[in-house]
Amino acid sequence: MAVNESEKTAELIDESLAEKQKQPAGLVETNSRRTLGLVVCLAVLGCVVLVSIAVGSKTIPFGTVVDALINYDDSNDHVIIRDLRLPRTLLGLLVGMALGVAGALIQAMTRNPLADPGILGVNAGAGFAMVVAVAVFGLTSIWSYIWFAFIGAVIATVIVYTLGSIGRGGATPIRLPLAGVAIGSVLGGISSGITLLNPTAFDQMRQWNAGSLSGRSLDIVLAVTPFILIGLVLALALARQLNAVALGDDLARSLGANITRTRVIGVVAVTLLCGAGTAAAGPIGFVGLMVPHVARWFVGPDQRWILPYTMVCAPILLLASDVVGRIVLRPGELQVGIVTAFIGAPVLILLVRRSKVSGL
Repeated sequence: MAVNESEKTAELIDESLAEKQKQPAGLVETNSRRTLGLVVCLAVLGCVVLVSIAVGSKTIPFGTVVDALINYDDSNDHVIIRDLRLPRTLLGLLVGMALGVAGALIQAMTRNPLADPGILGVNAGAGFAMVVAVAVFGLTSIWSYIWFAFIGAVIATVIVYTLGSIGRGGATPIRLPLAGVAIGSVLGGISSGITLLNPTAFDQMRQWNAGSLSGRSLDIVLAVTPFILIGLVLALALARQLNAVALGDDLARSLGANITRTRVIGVVAVTLLCGAGTAAAGPIGFVGLMVPHVARWFVGPDQRWILPYTMVCAPILLLASDVVGRIVLRPGELQVGIVTAFIGAPVLILLVRRSKVSGL
């Protein structure tokens, strides 16, 4: 009886979503076309991963790149591929998925198409904890302060959700962003004050604040992987419930959806994704804000398609931006966070102007 009722509720949610959020005929995508599009995106991601491993500030023949991955020796080129570019690419893959899916989750939970991972104070919490680690405890290795950054992100998100839950109605889509902006502003101001008074902290934060994948070893990749994978699984499991949230709280409750549980699990997923991604690579902007827009543009409002598309397309954007940053200032580099800002700003303006396809 409970199973039948649950299945009926799911059917009602899907029917209501389809009825409420119809798209123009030219934008309606069948499941087969959406699947084909996802396969194409996966192929593009595979190509970008290869380019990220093969292309850098130093030119290395592609045959040497393949040898480094298959028949590794201790030559300089092989060391560059295995110890520098491969961990960097893997981290870009993970961080791209984390930030993109976190952005899609926040936009779905708050019903705000302009929301991004920083809106819950995650970036500010991670930055503040990192400043404390460097300025107070004297930690200068990323392996040391990455855990401070992650814990800071978790604590900031808990505080934001607690403040947003006070009063009647609990954690509403309006209260959570307001609480996040308030906490983020306070922590950001304190962090700025500490870095201005402490040259060591300022030097460390300057690199981290720009958002970068360089200098991250395989140990960092292994450290953040479990948190990101758990966050991705939670996000995918919430897809159908997020469709209900998109209908509005009252209608979602009338259909049997548990709004509070959905938001709690969503906040946990966002914390894991943003906390790990931001701690490892810094506050990289526009990935979580722009990619869900693009996914929604092509597949419509169904979160069961938006989340997988975002999971694939976000690392494409991040890795491609990182490759651009490596080659535009050879032999130097431009941090990936700066490149995503250059790419993201005009694209975001274009998407926002297309309100019919960008809205939730």
